Amino acid sequence: MFGVASLALLFAGSASAHTIFQEVYVNGVDQGHINGIRVPDYDGPITDVTSNDVICNGGINPYHQPVSQTIIPVPAGATVTAEWHHTLAGADPSDSADPIDASHKGPVMAYLARVDNATQTDVTGLKWFKIWQDGFTPSDQSWGVDRLIANKGKVTFQIPSCIPAGQYLLRHEIIALHAAGSYPGAQLYMECAQLQITGGGSTSPATVSFPGAYSGTDPGIKINIYQTLSNYTVPGPSVFTC
Repeated sequence: MFGVASLALLFAGSASAHTIFQEVYVNGVDQGHINGIRVPDYDGPITDVTSNDVICNGGINPYHQPVSQTIIPVPAGATVTAEWHHTLAGADPSDSADPIDASHKGPVMAYLARVDNATQTDVTGLKWFKIWQDGFTPSDQSWGVDRLIANKGKVTFQIPSCIPAGQYLLRHEIIALHAAGSYPGAQLYMECAQLQITGGGSTSPATVSFPGAYSGTDPGIKINIYQTLSNYTVPGPSVFTC
């Protein structure tokens, strides 16, 4: 009985060890907690890659109200940091699952989509391009999530310098693969930040759609990570570069 109870407690802890993208830094300057980001109150994942919830969340995990109307100014070419934590309460050194449980290994990614108005409520039909990813390092079997945890929930990447000025949504995403041996099993966590990109150029990147960019049979979505891996294919398109 002790063994069964212990396993149940372990599963319950793992199942609730979720995460939320909740803070943006531009060239190292903090833009404020949940400021300019569509954050849900609940930190749960999306497991259906065909659902509209994979765009910016907010469906089965309703947004915290009121949704921020801030649009964060970001120069093209700027360095942006995304910060994740287990709950909307922010960093909690006493929480072993903050920023995310260490078992939730997988890639971390950033996408952009140009929009007419970064506060618009309808996010269906947008055209997304990937600007950054941190996947898997075979030499030490480490994941993007491992590096995010080591950096206390923060990852840093650059906004492409050649894309047109305008308003964009920044879709930041973690895919946790601890239960991805079958589909649905991979846990997708994502939120969208509202940006005003200034400067820039005139390059139009190739784009993908959400849902549509991922399939339940993708090798980066359906995978057994409990083995020595020689490689890993991060889901979605290749990273756009200028």
